[in-house]
Amino acid sequence: MRGIIATLATVWRIASPYFWSEDRWPGRILLAAVIAIELTIVGITVLLNSWNANFYNALQNKDWNAFVYQLGYFTILAAVFVGLAVYQLYLNQWLQIRWRRWLTRHYLDEWLAGANHYRMQLYGEAADNPDQRIAEDVTSFVSSTLSISIQLLSSLVTLFSFMVILWNLSAAAPLHLFGIDYNIPGYLLWAALIYAVIGTALTHLIGRPLIALNFQQQRYEADFRFNLVRVRENAEQIALLEGEAAERDRLLMRFGNVVSNWLAIMSRQKKLTFFTATYSQAAVVFPFIMVSPAYFAGAMQLGGLMQTANAFGRVQDALSIFVTLYRSLADWRAVIERLDGFDRSVVSAQALAVTPPVVEVTPGDGQAIIITIKDLAVKLPTGAPLIAARDLTIGAGEHVLVTGPSGSGKSTFFRALAGIWPFGSGAVHVPKGARVMMLPQRPYFPIAPLAAAVAYPLEPDSADNAAIGDLIAAAGLPGLVPRLEEEAHWNRMLSLGEQQRLGIARALLLKPDYLFLDEATASLDEAAEAAVYKLLQERLPGTTIVSIGHRSTLAAFHRRRLNVEREAEGSRLSEGTLAPAE
Repeated sequence: MRGIIATLATVWRIASPYFWSEDRWPGRILLAAVIAIELTIVGITVLLNSWNANFYNALQNKDWNAFVYQLGYFTILAAVFVGLAVYQLYLNQWLQIRWRRWLTRHYLDEWLAGANHYRMQLYGEAADNPDQRIAEDVTSFVSSTLSISIQLLSSLVTLFSFMVILWNLSAAAPLHLFGIDYNIPGYLLWAALIYAVIGTALTHLIGRPLIALNFQQQRYEADFRFNLVRVRENAEQIALLEGEAAERDRLLMRFGNVVSNWLAIMSRQKKLTFFTATYSQAAVVFPFIMVSPAYFAGAMQLGGLMQTANAFGRVQDALSIFVTLYRSLADWRAVIERLDGFDRSVVSAQALAVTPPVVEVTPGDGQAIIITIKDLAVKLPTGAPLIAARDLTIGAGEHVLVTGPSGSGKSTFFRALAGIWPFGSGAVHVPKGARVMMLPQRPYFPIAPLAAAVAYPLEPDSADNAAIGDLIAAAGLPGLVPRLEEEAHWNRMLSLGEQQRLGIARALLLKPDYLFLDEATASLDEAAEAAVYKLLQERLPGTTIVSIGHRSTLAAFHRRRLNVEREAEGSRLSEGTLAPAE
């Protein structure tokens, strides 16, 4: 019971916000319409139960007029039933897409807000495959929640509707055994209840492992798919290293997890299907076995027999809903657990950014136009010290070069300045309203027309294509200017050097007040790198430029140096002297 209550609480937490959102009234109206139609359909099944008695009595009595009348009555009920079923499906699907749209936006907002997606990655597998959770699990949650909820409601209403009918039929046709009538109040109802309880208990006992197995299957499938995508995105490096055999083995190993878990699901579903199929087939004749003695004793007509069997079947189906839906419930439970895990990871990532000790990045006081760093101690996620900077300032218009050994924490220092690395302590004060841009060694370009890719994260139409073309040409890629409207996967099509040139064009377009270059020209030769820095100085004369680099030639383009020195525990960032360019 605790597990059921916890699951229902999770479902309510995930589902209810939509029905209180800005789209709540269309959602509520559609849900009410779907429920009303389902209740009406249940009402029609009650009418059809009475029709069963009249129709089969007409057949037994060979009453032609009654037979024709019952056929006409059935036609009307069937036509109404078909119309309701069609519109219930239509309205259900309409509600599904509106609910899914809202949930998808909600999860995207939570995932992408304030570098949350980046901090969640620092947890490793705590929120694996967010793409699957947003794209697939949201869809499954919406459709399964509606389907299962409506079926449970229908079963509940059907149960109470036919319980009365079955109770009354038990009185009209008492249990008849060996020529003796036994007046057991509602014996048909109790028989249906006992049958369903036994079936439910055995189904849960046999099928319970499916919940964990389905959860693992989705995880293994997503992991296999993710690694296939990685091979596609890194095809050049794999080909150059002749790593195809190694990748094949790694992919087959992950696919082996898919296969072995699938075999476990097959084995468990075989056992579950064996029982549920037997249970369903026995349910067809069980009501006739219960009521046939009264029929053969002449206590009821054929119509009463058929009505009783139909009512018994309805009650038994309603009570056996758990048996009928077990596989769906197992899949649904796995989806709920994955979305709940995603929610918990989002909350943890949000808390990570604000729970002390953290690196605080805040607007500076007054009219200060410098970046101030106070007692900054950047750490690894394990808590180990990485790099420290006690008291540093970076003034407006300065050109600063950050140097030091590889792996000493320079790039993570930049991440802390950008406010996305929460591990550590200290404060970074950035001038109010200052535009800060971080340009990594491998810039990101969305799959979009080239002009929109360079203008990212601006809106595609916010910059003039001609101006973007001039900047691309100035960055040393005039051959790409005619392709401004071409949509492509630019990170895959272009060399790293070309991508870095496009990154420089993006910086020229955005005109930041503070530009941080994390080895953003490392793939260019020295002459090209020098041309890029001269271009930055000419086009962005008021921009503060802070560069991470290893080449001595960079000294000519910077007037100040910060050196990373390794210490017993971590590294320390301090003032250094610029060596003259060779």
